[in-house]
Order: sequence, then structure tokens, then C-alpha cells
Amino acid sequence: MGKYVEDAKELLRLVGGRENIAAVSHCMTRMRFVLGDPGKADVKAIEDMKAVKGSFTQSGQFQVIIGNTVADFYNDFVKIAGIEGVSKEEVKQAAKKNQTFLQRMIAALAEIFAPLIPAIITGGLILGFRNCIDSLYLFENGTKTLCDISQFWSGIDSFLWLIGEAVFHMLPVGICWSVTKKMGTTQMLGIVLGLTLVSGQLLNAYAVAGTAAADIPKWNFGGFQVNMIGYQGQVLPAILAAFTLVYLEKFFRKITPQVISMIVVPFCSLLLSVMAAHFVLGPVGWKIGAWISAVVFAGITGPFKILFGAVFGVIYAPLVITGLHHMSNAIDLQLIADFGGTMLWPMIALSNIAQGSAVLGMSWLQKNDQKAQEINIPSCISCYLGVTEPAIFGVNLKKGFPFICGMIGSGIAAAVCVAMGVTANAIGVGGIPGILSIKPQFMVGFAICMVIALAVPFLLTVIVGKKSLKKECVQEAEQKNEEKNLEQKKLKNEDKKTVTAFLSGKVIPLKEVGDGVFSEGIMGDGFAILPETETLYSPVDAEITVLMEDSRHACGLRLDNGMEILLHIGIDTVSMNGDGFAYLVQEGEKVCAGTPLIRFDRKKIKEAGHPDVTVCIITEQGNAENVHFYTGIQAEANKTIVAEFQ
Repeated sequence: MGKYVEDAKELLRLVGGRENIAAVSHCMTRMRFVLGDPGKADVKAIEDMKAVKGSFTQSGQFQVIIGNTVADFYNDFVKIAGIEGVSKEEVKQAAKKNQTFLQRMIAALAEIFAPLIPAIITGGLILGFRNCIDSLYLFENGTKTLCDISQFWSGIDSFLWLIGEAVFHMLPVGICWSVTKKMGTTQMLGIVLGLTLVSGQLLNAYAVAGTAAADIPKWNFGGFQVNMIGYQGQVLPAILAAFTLVYLEKFFRKITPQVISMIVVPFCSLLLSVMAAHFVLGPVGWKIGAWISAVVFAGITGPFKILFGAVFGVIYAPLVITGLHHMSNAIDLQLIADFGGTMLWPMIALSNIAQGSAVLGMSWLQKNDQKAQEINIPSCISCYLGVTEPAIFGVNLKKGFPFICGMIGSGIAAAVCVAMGVTANAIGVGGIPGILSIKPQFMVGFAICMVIALAVPFLLTVIVGKKSLKKECVQEAEQKNEEKNLEQKKLKNEDKKTVTAFLSGKVIPLKEVGDGVFSEGIMGDGFAILPETETLYSPVDAEITVLMEDSRHACGLRLDNGMEILLHIGIDTVSMNGDGFAYLVQEGEKVCAGTPLIRFDRKKIKEAGHPDVTVCIITEQGNAENVHFYTGIQAEANKTIVAEFQ
């Protein structure tokens, strides 16, 4: 038996049962669910589980944070649930049913940039290091850089540009490859398409602004001419060109006979997409990208720039929750291409720091809570290094006020950042290391903003937290007193046993069942439930004594006190010969209250012309006394008490 069997059983129940799971997989730290009805998941109870560090819903997936042991948890879960796990890609496809068009578009953009992030981070670190050695005037009374006084460091600076240029100037190659990879078409064609956008035969995109229109090289086709312009560092032209290639390849695959597809499909797809990229899509994408970056740049540098910065700083963390923050990558890269730097990225790095500082405040407040510290400390470190999700979902959103304190601190730091004109050369390096991506002349200004992002959320969280946590302590004390009173009451009635609802639905007396045998109590006293769900659970701890192997519509249970119970699904359903019914237990098996016993199909029962009312009959009372049924109520399976006895 696995280590997490009991936790897996509890999580299965809290997500709404097996029938509510459309798909499930896991990643490095999280269980990823696609739920049929997300509203059935008891989020609060799930987050209260000891094995769970937090939960959130994103891109149509309900994600439960388990931690580094998620693989073991997942294995136990799929065994308990009796379902097959699927790949993350299949979960994403299933989750799309729960997404709007905008969410699907954002998810697609995120999936395009996700494989590029390691290269972008590396490029950002290299450019940051080059900033330190070739642009910081720290020597000979502030007149020379390290490269000016050392041939070795000058050579290092020149050599490192080889990687920096490959990452940022050749970005369209990576984008075209990533799009074809995501869409399942030929990745090599995507690489070739990307190379045609940054070819050395073309005028470099960074040189276009300084080149007179008459001096721009052209392809002359006699009747018309096309500018020979490269798209180094451009995002939108590469995305448009890549998707054109993808759909052309899919089109030609569909219409081309298999015997010649190896020749026709790649040739026609690549040729037409390259023509479309340079004749139409490139110029159009360039204009659209330039317009977007110009609008953002105007907001950052215009008369309301401080307000713009404050608003962006405040809303960035909420954007992370929705997934919309992925759009900023494309905008940042476009700003770098058009203006030689971006003012958005410094604010993003500051938002990372601010959320981390809010967690640091919680860590200080909860310094004596070892369990909380196990989540607080790793989340804080992660934030300071640029990854905010563990902090946001695992700590700050749980209490609420730390998240808001982080937003406020981020907004103040971002307003100061914009006021100082802080600009980054590159993106990808977030949190405290983000200072390496800042242009040297703005590093001091960014350091000041970092101090604000560190101090303000921490202080606000501590101040607000003292009052909030004190109130929680009072509420916890009151709750403990209430629990103590309930426990005392329970001790007084320790001989009283309960029967929980075996289905969700309305509980009715036997006389309303509409069957002569059951309604008249011929087989024994009891009650019934008009089902709203399709899994029958054991209402008590008992042993399985009777199973109807042919019809599978009923189950007999025996308790330790000799009481015997019959659970019978539907009226006259024995005539269905088991169609629509499936046993989940075996005869002689000992089960606990809440164990799934039978899965049944209400639709098939209705089509067969039978009522699906499910009865519970006490066929033998044994040593039980004072049996009392609670009818006329709405019951929830495994939770609502529907009968008691001593």
C-alpha cells in the first residue's frame, strides 16, 4: 500500500469523485485535473489537507500543489480512483473545453514562448554580465570600464556577444521552431523559415531605421519590387509566418497523394510561407508590432507614466493568476527591438520581489509554525529568483492580505521605477537577479526600487498580519471551544451510531417509493433516496454479504452489531440483467463508510422504463436499538446523516 493512499482517497472525494474527473496528470509539483463540474470541488477542504500546499485554477485546469513527492501521490491516486492517467498534453486538450477563446489564445502564446525561456534567460544573464564589464565606468576616476583597461575582458565581452546575438537577433528562428513543434508539423521547416527571416542577405532589422528608403536593397521582379529587410528580434512577423507554414503544410498533406507527399508538401509549404512572410506578413506584422510597442512606450514615457507604472505594478500579480502575464514576453521583446530596451521588464522583476517580501512577512509572523515555514521559506526564495507561482498560490492568496500587500508594494516600486526611466536591455532574469538585465546607467535607480519592493510589502504584511492573525487566533479558540463542547456531547452519546447518505439526492420515506414490497415494509423498515449521482457508496462500516452477480443492482451489508442492510437501486431493475450497473467491490470484502459499491447509469434505467429511486432496507436489526430515519431532507453523499441507532 502506498504512502499516500488515505490522502488520495480524501482528495478523490473532495474533487467530486471519479465521475467528475475528465482527465488527470501531474507535473513536477502539481496534480492537474480537468473536472467535469469544477464547482463540485471542495477547494477549502482540499487546501486544508496536510499533503496539499495549495490549489488554483488556470487555463481550464484545477491544479493541486503537492510538492516534490507528487509522482508518488499521483501513482496512489490513480490506483485508488481506478482511472488511467494521461499526458500533460492530453490534459491541456481536455482543458480547452473549459476555456474561452481569449484563454486559448493566451495559452497558445504561453506554449510558444515556454520552450524559449531557458535561452532568453541565458541571453539576459550574458547581456547583464556584459553590461557590468563594458558599460560600468568604475576605473580611473570613473572614466573607463573593465574592458577599457583589460584586453582579456575586452575579448570576453566580444566573445559573449556571439551567444547574446544568437538568442535575441535570431529569435524568429526559435519562434518558428516552437510554433511548428506545438502544432505538430515539421520542425525543420520551421527552422528554415526562421532562418530566411534573419538571413545575412537581408538588411538587418536594427539598421532599417538608419537607412534611407532609397538605399534599402530590393528584390526586383520586373513588375514589382519587395524590400530585402530582415526581422531580427521581431516577434509578430515570426509568429504570423510560422502559423502560415503550419496551416499550409497541413493543407498540402491533406490533398497530396502519399506517394509524392515527401516532395510536394515541404516544397510548396516552405516556398509559399517564405513568400507570404516577406511579401505580406513580415511588413504587416512589423507595423502591428511597432504600433503595440509604440502604444505601450507612450504609456510608459508619457505625461501619465507614473500612473501607468503604478497600475501595471499593482495588476501584474493578478495577471499571473489568469495567465495573461505571458503576453508581456512578446511586448517586452518588441520594445527591445523597436527602442533598444524595455521598461516593462524591470516592473515585472519588482513584482516578483514584492510578492516574495510579502511571503517573508508571513514567515516572520509564523516563525514558530514549522508547518507554515516549510512552505514560506522555499516560496520566498523562489520569488526572489523570479518564480512567483509557489508564493502566490501556496501562501499569499490563502490569507489574502499578503497578496494585496505585495500588490501595493509592487505598485509603489513600479511608479518610482517608471519615474526614473529604468530600462532593461533584455528579459528573462527576474526577481533580485533582474538587476543584471538593467542598463548600467539605471542600475542605481533599480536598486532603490528593489529596496521599496523589499521593504513596503514586508512591513505592510507584518502590520496587517498582526491584527489579522490575532483575530484568527480568537476564532480558532472559539472553534476549539465549540469542538470541545461537541466532543463532550459526543461522549454523552458515544453509543449512538450513524448512517450517512449513500447517494446525493432527496431522502424520502418508504411509503413514497411506489412499490408494494418496499412501500409496505414487508422486507423491513428503511428509507429511500431519489438519486442525483451515479455511484452508490457504503453508508456504514460493514462486510459485503450479498451481491447479485447477474443483475448487479443491489448489495447486502452486515454490521458488527448483527444489523443487515439491503441497498437496492431502482424498481424492477433486475430485469435489466446488469446493463448499466457495475460492482466496485467483492463479496466478503470489508468496507468503510464512503467506499464506492456500485456504479450505475441513470439514463439507461430511465430508458428501460424504471424509476431510479434507491432504497435502504434494514432486513435484520441485530443488536441495534432506537433506529431513527431522517427523511424529507436534501442529502449529500458521504456527508449527510440520514439515520441513527444505538
